[in-house]
Amino acid sequence: MPKFSTRCAANKFATLAMSFVLFGLLGAFSFAHATDFVSVASPAILYDAPSLKAKKLFVATRYLPLEQIVSLDNWVKVRDNSGELFWIEKRALSSKRFVMVSLATAAVRESPDSKSAVVFQVSQQLALEWLESTGNGWIKVRHLDGATGYINHTEVWGD
Repeated sequence: MPKFSTRCAANKFATLAMSFVLFGLLGAFSFAHATDFVSVASPAILYDAPSLKAKKLFVATRYLPLEQIVSLDNWVKVRDNSGELFWIEKRALSSKRFVMVSLATAAVRESPDSKSAVVFQVSQQLALEWLESTGNGWIKVRHLDGATGYINHTEVWGD
């Protein structure tokens, strides 16, 4: 009888340990996946389901950054900056990534530092090509006219 209860306790412990590992992995996957952004290549229809027969909700503008939630064969479930969820055809997405300015005006700087020189000013909802994240809260971006610089990640949507 004692062997059975020891084995039973060991099985419960193993099950509990595996549950913690599984939840930890799922949490890490969710966190890593939450920062996966895509951008619209050209004006595209956003749907309420992954089908051309689904309800058409509205047309997304070119360069619009969207957070990728789920990717299927030909469809991607995305979230916009207001938190709304939509479906978009995968072929409508750009190979380049863009961010959208979320403040009324923002400064793009020469280096990733709030004290560095301003290269150019940008206005709300302007799209900037995302080049790289510096890892310290700044993003290297390129204006459509070719000028490059750094903007604080808190001033844009899509990073």
